[in-house]
Amino acid sequence: MSLPRRALAEAVGTALLVTVVVGSGIMAARLSPDDVGMQLLENSTATAFGLAALILMFGSVSGAHFNPVVTAVDCLLQGRPLRDAAAYVPAQVLGAIGGATLANLMFDLPAITASERDRSQPHLWLGETVATLGLVLLIFALVRTERAALAAAPAVGAYIGAAYWFTSSTSFANPAVTVGRAFSDTFAGIAPSSVPGFVAAQLLGAAIGAALIVAFYPLSATGEATSPAADGRVGR
Repeated sequence: MSLPRRALAEAVGTALLVTVVVGSGIMAARLSPDDVGMQLLENSTATAFGLAALILMFGSVSGAHFNPVVTAVDCLLQGRPLRDAAAYVPAQVLGAIGGATLANLMFDLPAITASERDRSQPHLWLGETVATLGLVLLIFALVRTERAALAAAPAVGAYIGAAYWFTSSTSFANPAVTVGRAFSDTFAGIAPSSVPGFVAAQLLGAAIGAALIVAFYPLSATGEATSPAADGRVGR
C-alpha cells in the first residue's frame, strides 16, 4: 500500500475508534444516567468490540495502529521508516478530533465542546503509564512471536476492555485518542489541561513497554525473536 493510502486508513480508523469511545459514552450516560458503573460497562464493552472490529478492518492496509505510541515503538523496534511515523501521527491526531466531532453531531450536541472533565491527578497518570505499558507489551509480544495476524484484534480489544476496569484512568493509552476526547464535554471527555499529563504518562509507559519487549523478546542476528515462543514451543 502507498503511504498516502496507509495514512488515510490510520486517519479513518482512529476517527472511527474515537467515535466508538465518545459515542458509546454519550449513549451510556443517557441510558444509565444514575449508574456510573453501568455507564463504564457499556462504554468499555462497546470500545472493546469496536476496537477489535477496526483492527480487522484496517490491519491489512496500515497495520491498524490508531495510536502514536504504537507507531513510535514500531519504528524503534521493528524498523518501520520514520517517514511512516511522520504521516501516521498527524493522521491519527486529526482523525481523533474528527471522530469526537462526529460523535457529538450524531447525538445532537455542538460539533466541538471543550471537555471540563478534569483528569490531572497523579494516580491517573500512574494508571495511564500501566495501561500503555501493557498495551505495548501485548502488541509487540504478538508481533515478535508472529501471532499478530490472527490474535491482534481480539487480544487488543480484550486488553483495552479489561484495562477500562483495572486502571484508575480507564485506559486511554493513546495520545491521539486523548487529544480527540478533549473535544467532547461528555462522559468520555478529558479537560484540555489534563491532556499533557496523560500524554506524558503514555509516553513513559510506551518507553518501559518497549524496554521490556527488548528484554523478553530480543532479536537474533537474523532479525528473528529469540524467545522460545517465537518458534511455537511456548505460548501458543
